[in-house]
Amino acid sequence: MKLITAIIRSYQLDQVRESLIAADITRITVSRVSGHGVQQSEEIYRGKKVIPGLIPKVKVEIAVNDEFVDITVDAIIKAARSHNGHEGEIGDGKIFITPLEECIRIRTGERGPSAI
Repeated sequence: MKLITAIIRSYQLDQVRESLIAADITRITVSRVSGHGVQQSEEIYRGKKVIPGLIPKVKVEIAVNDEFVDITVDAIIKAARSHNGHEGEIGDGKIFITPLEECIRIRTGERGPSAI
């Protein structure tokens, strides 16, 4: 079992959801977050350098069984990557894959891969 966490641009959420649904991945959690990475830049305001604040993003979390990891990641990349060339552009986001030690369905007490 793995937990896939994707940080994407807010306006790409609908595209990512549609791509995941098309890949038969329907159980997701979405949170509004803020941050910045490489796309952070300096601006000049009234003659002074100013570093802008945090950029609004969306965090999508998906718990999947091992056989769905590549399918899920491919669906996110396909939908979240900017279409300005094959490589996308700075600010498209990141995907993190972490081991998921246990999953428990509260309603039934079911544990492990079947609880996902």
